[in-house]
Amino acid sequence: MNPSLAIFRGLKHAGIDFATSVPCVNLQELLNLVGKDPEIIHVPVTREEEGVGLCAGAWMAGRRSALLMQNSGLGNSINALASLDILYGIPLLLIISHRGVAGEPIVGQVPMGRLTVPLLDAMQIPHFSPASAEAEDTVNAAWEMAAACRRPAAILLDLDFWRGA
Repeated sequence: MNPSLAIFRGLKHAGIDFATSVPCVNLQELLNLVGKDPEIIHVPVTREEEGVGLCAGAWMAGRRSALLMQNSGLGNSINALASLDILYGIPLLLIISHRGVAGEPIVGQVPMGRLTVPLLDAMQIPHFSPASAEAEDTVNAAWEMAAACRRPAAILLDLDFWRGA
């Protein structure tokens, strides 16, 4: 299955009806799918922590929220995730394009690529790195975990994911 479509179907299966996003070349097709879906309110944002805040407000209004971003944005959003979502028990599904890992052609992506998993672990945010064949079910399960635990959960999508490996 097309990797972007697998993630999109997982979002739909999880009942995600509000999404914020910061552009990433790997997320381009997924962002188009989300943006065209009339059942999902999609708000592009300029910074990731802005997306965290909007998603928190949407959750308080009864919506199921996801933030779609590149892992470089995790660094930008740490304070918002810790002092808003984690502190107040707000579930959030993070769909993260994991740049800077094996096969990354841009050297500037590598430092954050190495730090992504340790940062998620330090914040006690569960994270999953599915193959494209498992993505739909994994996205749904991650949302269920976020909702049950009332905290963020992350899906990490590395270069192999986008290649269908």
